[in-house]
Amino acid sequence: MDDRPILGPRTLARLAALLAATVLAGAALAEGAAITAFSAASPGEAPPPWKFATLPNKTATKFSIVEFDGARVLKVQADDSYGNLIHPVRMQPTASTSLAWRWRVDKLVDDADIKIRSGDDSPAKLCVFFDFDSGKLPFGERAKLAVAGSTTGQDVPTETLCYVWDNKLAPETSLVNAFTKRVRFIVLQSGAGKLGQWVTQRRDVAADYQKAFGDESQGKLPALTGIAVSADADNTHGHGLAYFGDIRLTP
Repeated sequence: MDDRPILGPRTLARLAALLAATVLAGAALAEGAAITAFSAASPGEAPPPWKFATLPNKTATKFSIVEFDGARVLKVQADDSYGNLIHPVRMQPTASTSLAWRWRVDKLVDDADIKIRSGDDSPAKLCVFFDFDSGKLPFGERAKLAVAGSTTGQDVPTETLCYVWDNKLAPETSLVNAFTKRVRFIVLQSGAGKLGQWVTQRRDVAADYQKAFGDESQGKLPALTGIAVSADADNTHGHGLAYFGDIRLTP
């Protein structure tokens, strides 16, 4: 039995806020996989259609375009905070779809442990949103989505896969988010061994989706509806610092 409460307010709020901006931002975006580059933006706020979303009564994680290490990149600073920078995408991924980016963490979130709710923090996550048919989910999962949607007035994505820079778990560890089964993690980097270094990632979207959501997908790959850069330190009341280069989604 799933012990995640159907009506838990923190669970619903986190689930809804993770992608609250996708409907607003996506309305004006044509079909396609193009993601607006940080390297071409002016210093300051991230350019449209990037949108910020957070939780009520939370300190907001700070996202800003900065000149750093010889390039224009996204700085992500979490200080006892929560936040997501979201970019809408509309495409049907295939077996050849790949996601590539480079990231750098300069400070891990002390005491973070994504296996449990009280430690569910990370200095850097890159999340992908999928439009899985909610009618195929168990009743309890559909109820969570329905309540979250009615609470926020937004359509809540049914599946979110987040690539995580973690403190402890081994790379390629896959696990379910402590708050909701609608969000699942794959750890890519772990610990302090590469702190202060740029790391380039390229992921097979179809393979990673099956790894994370294969228990409910039955081999089918749903449409991809958004990308988010995320960082939080609100559960541990800690601090994290990371940077992201351009993100590329190749059909």
